Amino acid sequence: MAKILRARAAHDEKEERWVRKMAASRHGPADWIFHAKIVARSWDSARVETIAKELDCSPQTVRRRLHRFDAEGIEGLGDRPKAGRPRRLTTEDDSRILALARSTPPGKLERLSDGGLDVRDEQGAAQWSLDALAQAAKEAGIQVKRSQIRRICRREGVRWRRTHSWGSSDDKNFVPKG
Repeated sequence: MAKILRARAAHDEKEERWVRKMAASRHGPADWIFHAKIVARSWDSARVETIAKELDCSPQTVRRRLHRFDAEGIEGLGDRPKAGRPRRLTTEDDSRILALARSTPPGKLERLSDGGLDVRDEQGAAQWSLDALAQAAKEAGIQVKRSQIRRICRREGVRWRRTHSWGSSDDKNFVPKG
């Protein structure tokens, strides 16, 4: 006959109150909330298969989490640090790169109020490319390669390339075909 697995009883009333509060929480780390729900349902005498079905996970996940809670207590509710190298760029760096991609390139001609044309940097890129963005980021003090800039822009949905001239029209009477 299969052994029924349950989470160990709470050490004190404070621990039980904290786990149940975390399980009912809507704001907090998602992994802590999910794992607290597993423990709380186990305390409510739910079986592993029932908990897995209610929380839409595998029974093995429930078993693993109950064993980890038994061994580590409340600290066992959180996920362990992920393997691999931590991010080198901060979210602030990401924001600066995205702002750079949305800005006007330094070599692009700009029309002045009197109708003349002016350019900030004659040697600069007229439109953003990954190489031009990498160079501008380097000048701004962010050490990043073009592949990372591409990943950041794609993740956030920012276009760094100019659309083709035939892709749109400035004509007010323009109607696309088909």
